[in-house]
Amino acid sequence: MIFGKIEYLNLLPFHVFMKRFTRSSQERMSMQYYKNVPSAINTRFIARKVDAAFISSIAAKKYANVGLGIIAKKEVLSVLLVPQEEYEKDSASASSNALAKVLGLEGKVMIGDRALSYFFDGGEHIDLAQEWNTRYGLPFVFALLCFHKEEKLYKKIEQKFLKAPVKIPQYLLQKASKETGISPKNILYYLDYISYNFDASAKRGLKLFYRLSSVSS
Repeated sequence: MIFGKIEYLNLLPFHVFMKRFTRSSQERMSMQYYKNVPSAINTRFIARKVDAAFISSIAAKKYANVGLGIIAKKEVLSVLLVPQEEYEKDSASASSNALAKVLGLEGKVMIGDRALSYFFDGGEHIDLAQEWNTRYGLPFVFALLCFHKEEKLYKKIEQKFLKAPVKIPQYLLQKASKETGISPKNILYYLDYISYNFDASAKRGLKLFYRLSSVSS
């Protein structure tokens, strides 16, 4: 099985979990990873070259998913619109570009760890998830864990991952900090804003996003 791995900080708890999960299960030898940015993983997944991944919500509509996602209840800190005269997409993104369009906002879309660094450096910005929540009072779903096969396996992953919080070892926090330039303290602060539970309110938010994005396209 090939799993699409997005190496942004927002999925650090999930990657820690998966390392433990595969170590203690029969999937250890069969799980391989394809690492890239969200837009590239979307393309590989749609071409069925990746068996499962967190797929941008704008691209996930037609595919089977479990109840795991990358979700912002209010602000998200890592999906920003930087003010400028003209709209500019982030080539690594899909849902975030569509969100800016739905909100009718002009500027430069910036996502991921680069955006998070910009946030902690105090750069001028609009938090797109916060703007969405201010207008509609709902969470914003950036991605869903989608799969082509092995539904039972991914249901098991969903249940185990949501059952208890994942504690990130200090050595992994330090490693992530070195790679991103973001302090361990700020990484943990950021992760408090990320939800993975695709619950009823998140489903309502995604349903509204699909409706609005079809109107604005």
